[in-house]
Amino acid sequence: MIIYPAIDLMGGRCVRLRQGRFEDSTAYSADPAEALAGFAEAGATWAHVVDLDGARAGAPQQHGLIADLARSAPVRLQVAGGFRTAGQVAAMLDAGVGRVVIGSLAVEQPETVQQLLEQFGSDRIGLALDVNLVDGTPIVATRGWTRSTLRSLFDIALLHPDAQHLLVTDIGRDGMLEGSNIALMQDVRRRLPHCALQASGGVARLDDISALRAIGAAGAVVGKALWEGEVDLAEAVQLACA
Repeated sequence: MIIYPAIDLMGGRCVRLRQGRFEDSTAYSADPAEALAGFAEAGATWAHVVDLDGARAGAPQQHGLIADLARSAPVRLQVAGGFRTAGQVAAMLDAGVGRVVIGSLAVEQPETVQQLLEQFGSDRIGLALDVNLVDGTPIVATRGWTRSTLRSLFDIALLHPDAQHLLVTDIGRDGMLEGSNIALMQDVRRRLPHCALQASGGVARLDDISALRAIGAAGAVVGKALWEGEVDLAEAVQLACA
């Protein structure tokens, strides 16, 4: 299992949100490039970087900064936020990004995402489905989690049978340090076994890493727990690879 330490960018700064609320953010002093260097020193091989401004606006806002980071990063970058066109994706990949993750577009224009998968390959294009649980059903939210689609994660995922990488975030747990939603992630693994699942939202301790590895998750995105010192990245990486 791969650990993806996360950097969320807002106005060029490293921040973390609580439950996806832009008005409830915590800014950190670390420079993004320095943070990526620290991730590499701890043994991470990938990092997950999100343009939060782009995700909310539905258009690139910090893609230039992310491209600069990718050119010099000592880890491979998986990036998300505001991607809408093949040109935007190509610019990131040309800059050295390892994978571009598509969120809102996967809901709003599935045919475009299929074209991106065909053009760039399923290993370099991932899907991000961010969900709120409504009566136990994972309902997908878009545009930086500000809009509800009223459609389930599984309905949307079935629109993309060629997708290889699927990142699922439980919005209600994101940034709350309450633990990963293992039941949800296990259900995703059971119903979408062809996808390499990356679990996100609420990872708060090494036990979460162990549980996600046990259910067969391909990756875990770890954000606030790292930034707040609740999880040691080196220990998490070692545990995931054990």
